[in-house]
Amino acid sequence: MQLAESDILRHGREVMQMEADGVSALANALDANFVAAVQALIAADGRVVISGLGKSGHVAKKIAATLASTGTPAGFVHSAEAAHGDMGMISARDVVILLSNSGETAELVPVLTHANRLGIPIIGISSRSESTLIREATIPLVLPSAQEACPIKMAPTTSTTMMLALGDALAMAAMRVRGFTRDDFQKLHPGGSLGLKLMKVHQIMHKGERLPLIPPTMSMSEAVMVMTSKSFGIAGVVDAANQLIGVVTDGDLRRHIHELTTATAGDVMSTNPRVITETMLAEDALRYLNAQKITALFVTAENDATRTPVGLVHVHDFIHLGLT
Repeated sequence: MQLAESDILRHGREVMQMEADGVSALANALDANFVAAVQALIAADGRVVISGLGKSGHVAKKIAATLASTGTPAGFVHSAEAAHGDMGMISARDVVILLSNSGETAELVPVLTHANRLGIPIIGISSRSESTLIREATIPLVLPSAQEACPIKMAPTTSTTMMLALGDALAMAAMRVRGFTRDDFQKLHPGGSLGLKLMKVHQIMHKGERLPLIPPTMSMSEAVMVMTSKSFGIAGVVDAANQLIGVVTDGDLRRHIHELTTATAGDVMSTNPRVITETMLAEDALRYLNAQKITALFVTAENDATRTPVGLVHVHDFIHLGLT
């Protein structure tokens, strides 16, 4: 069966609209049980253990990963494996989240029984309010009635999208209640592009002997030598107290080219230079460099009113990291 491109697009949009309608209905259906579920996640002394089978199991794995990466210790237990020893992964200090669209998944029954025996909170997520899972759950979260986006109404589509959205809502609400910050997030995501974006300036800046710092009395012939040896296209002019009072850039050299043989750094420098702090996120520092249309910035310590340079960042540093 061949379809015109317009028909393919229409079907794709219909699927997305049906799933969007399901998520919208779910958002409107959230009630006090959602609040209770978030409070149970926060109060857990142990982990949040999530289980499901089939498509619900795939969603459960993603919810567990999202919770774990945003400050709520969590893990996935395969429903079919639980009755064969993996039940030991669930302790009396935990909270369980069980997912089943029908609420009657047979493999979840042993997990449900074990959790009840331990007396721990059970958050049940299902589309059927009269199902076994919802009846037995400590905190039932019922998905609103919504049509699956599958053309033959069989493949879990809208229902699993709602489950996924509900899991995200639980994780993000718990994250807010915990006061989970970008600093906390960076500690859990040291690798990959997220880790790079969440690096702090002090982790990438040049410091110590690499800093091109000169006094205002230095002749420009010597200043040019310093700038050339450090290769940043900039020199920081510091006073006797090591406070940054100006910078000399390649642009300053061009503007004062006829004076360089007689001028000092203090004569040529641009005063009141922009600086950033060492605790600024690398991503924010790069954004600031681009907004100001400059290639290098001196770095000061957080809340340092003396403007004492402790480092320097250059746009090439961000390129090497792959942040641009």
